[in-house]
Amino acid sequence: MTEENDTLVTEFILVGLYHYPQAQTAFFWFVLIVYIVTFIGNSLIVMLIVVNRQLNTPMYFFLSNLSFLDICYSSSTALQLLGKGFAKKPTISLSSCLAQGYVSIFLGITESLLLAVMAYDRFAAICKPLQYSLIMNGKVCIHLAAFSWVSAFLLTVIRQLVQPKHFCGHVINHFTCELQAVFKLACSDTSFSELVNLVTALLVLVAPFIFIVVTYVLIGQAVLRIRSAQGRNKALSTCSSHLAAVSIFYGATMFIYLRPQSKSFSDKDKLISVFYVFITPVLNPLIYSIRNKDVQGALKRTIMRIVLC
Repeated sequence: MTEENDTLVTEFILVGLYHYPQAQTAFFWFVLIVYIVTFIGNSLIVMLIVVNRQLNTPMYFFLSNLSFLDICYSSSTALQLLGKGFAKKPTISLSSCLAQGYVSIFLGITESLLLAVMAYDRFAAICKPLQYSLIMNGKVCIHLAAFSWVSAFLLTVIRQLVQPKHFCGHVINHFTCELQAVFKLACSDTSFSELVNLVTALLVLVAPFIFIVVTYVLIGQAVLRIRSAQGRNKALSTCSSHLAAVSIFYGATMFIYLRPQSKSFSDKDKLISVFYVFITPVLNPLIYSIRNKDVQGALKRTIMRIVLC
């Protein structure tokens, strides 16, 4: 196909669950409910951290970044899916599809880096308690958060510069514009862009994951040196929520982005992507609040203020 014909592809059709009409209704309500819970839960966490001085600590500063990111992440995908994804012929323009895909990549990279930063914060709190306030002062926290957002933006721009611009197909076997599925429709050879994608994945997935593993090995050694059971339980309780979020996020994303790429995007791949697109953002506020006495206390105080006013 000539390059002139390549440019004729101006919109894509999102297959989603088109071949499973009985499951479409159930999936629609699943996405709607999950998005509502995600938006309310993460918004509540951000609000509690902002209005409660007791939560003005490095750990909750990074958690507010993560919650804000999850609101953006789920909104960038769920709103489009709810609006068009369940139509008889769900279409999306080429520019809108690529924009959605790159926004998702940007937010995904940011989340990966933020999770690594949060692991470092827990390391400093448990392994260097006397120097913690000096190590994680306000300026350092802002710089680490800014590093995560800016680095993710720059890496996303680099990916965009080397990706294919012309497409021969217009049917995407996915719910949303997942770039891994979109670029399988490219007309040109994608070997170089796939290499760049692999290098990027190694930088933003494997490297942070290894950093987190090493960090928690050191944390584990420090916890074993704590003599009191109460002290050990307190230290572990601050890490368990983060470990749960890390397991879900890295497990799903590394499965999709680090394995050998096939010529098509399978239904199994779509199912796995549901975990990091929808499940992780909705679980984060639950994970960080159910066993977190600080967040629970802040919520009770906020409710009391509202009731008394």
